[in-house]
Amino acid sequence: MDILQEFSMQDCQGVSTPLSTTISLRLNDGSPPTDAKQYQSVIGKLQYLSFTRPDISFVVNKLSQFIHQPSHTHWQAVKCLLRYLKLTIHRGLLFHHGSKAALHVYSNADWAGDYNDHTSTSAYVIYLDLTPISWSSKKQRTVARSSTEAEYRAVAHIVAETNWLTNILKELHISLDNV
Repeated sequence: MDILQEFSMQDCQGVSTPLSTTISLRLNDGSPPTDAKQYQSVIGKLQYLSFTRPDISFVVNKLSQFIHQPSHTHWQAVKCLLRYLKLTIHRGLLFHHGSKAALHVYSNADWAGDYNDHTSTSAYVIYLDLTPISWSSKKQRTVARSSTEAEYRAVAHIVAETNWLTNILKELHISLDNV
């Protein structure tokens, strides 16, 4: 609510999706520039919020790619995300207590999805039963030659993360049914 108030969006109409599917975000989209300090301020606050709101992680990652040259189109996308937060303000993470737990792991890659440099974006989310406990969405460092290569890189990254999480859970004496 503090973020909405700071950017005068506390009375806005909520929306059900965090990012429009009809607008493609590009570095040089032809729209006029917007206030970079204000854009950087809201993106910083949203990055912090994404620690407890995995549903906005991808969008915040996408919007942070334009932090040095934000345009009017980028600012409109930020406002869409703020309207989404208005509608979903009471969402959060809920942990259930149980004797045994299971990890559920999902990953995906968007092959050459960045219009500016044609890099792929890898994303994953790991659930402990019904609760997401680890998630990430970030650009791959190099350009993949195929969608298979982009997916392979995403899977390799999530396997390493799953191994690390499994070891942490063992150290915390949390037993797993399956991974």
